[in-house]
Amino acid sequence: MTLKAVALNATLKRSSGSPSSTDHMLGLVAAAMAEKGVETETIRLADHDILPGVTSDEGPGDAWPPIREKILAADILILGTPIWMGQPSSVCKRALERMDAFLSEKDDQGRMVSYGRVAAVAVVGNEDGAHHVSAQLYQALNDVGFTIPANAIAYWVGEAMGSTDFRELDPTPDKVTSTVDMVARNTVHLARLLADNPYPSQK
Repeated sequence: MTLKAVALNATLKRSSGSPSSTDHMLGLVAAAMAEKGVETETIRLADHDILPGVTSDEGPGDAWPPIREKILAADILILGTPIWMGQPSSVCKRALERMDAFLSEKDDQGRMVSYGRVAAVAVVGNEDGAHHVSAQLYQALNDVGFTIPANAIAYWVGEAMGSTDFRELDPTPDKVTSTVDMVARNTVHLARLLADNPYPSQK
C-alpha cells in the first residue's frame, strides 16, 4: 500500500528568504518515510495567504482551502514548527486554528473528516521548549481528530541563547537521526493499521 503524507512547514520564513531549519528537519523525516514507501509533499505555510479564522473557507483570497484538501487527501500529517518565545510559531497556530473546523465537519459515517489520519511533529529551535511545544501540538491535533503514534516527535534544540541553527550541523547528530527513523517507523505503521481498519461509524 502506498501512503501519502503532507508536511506543513510553519517556519516564519518564506521560500524566497533564508534557509529554514524546520525545512531541513522535515526533509529528514520525509526521507525516512520514503524508505518505507511513503510519498511526502511539503507545504511552506508562510508562502500562502492563510486568512485568520476557524472555518474551512474564510472567503475571497483565502489560501487555506486547497491546503485543507491536501491534508484530508493524505494518510499522514507532519506538522513542523520552530520554537519562538517558547511557543509554536504563529504560522503553526494559524494552521491549527483553521483545522478547528474539523470539529464540526463529518464524513458519510458521521466521523470527523480528519479521522483515520496519523499526525507527527517536528520541532527545531535554539532554546529549550521542544517538549512544551510538542505537548501543545499533540493536544491540538488530537482534538481535531488526528491519531498520534508512540514517540511521534523529532526535535533538536541548541544551547540556550546560542547562535547555531539545526541546518548548519554537519553531520546531523546520531540521536536526531535515530529519532527521525523511529518517528517514521511508528507513524507509517499506525497509518497502515488505520487504513486497513478504519475507526467505526459514529452513526
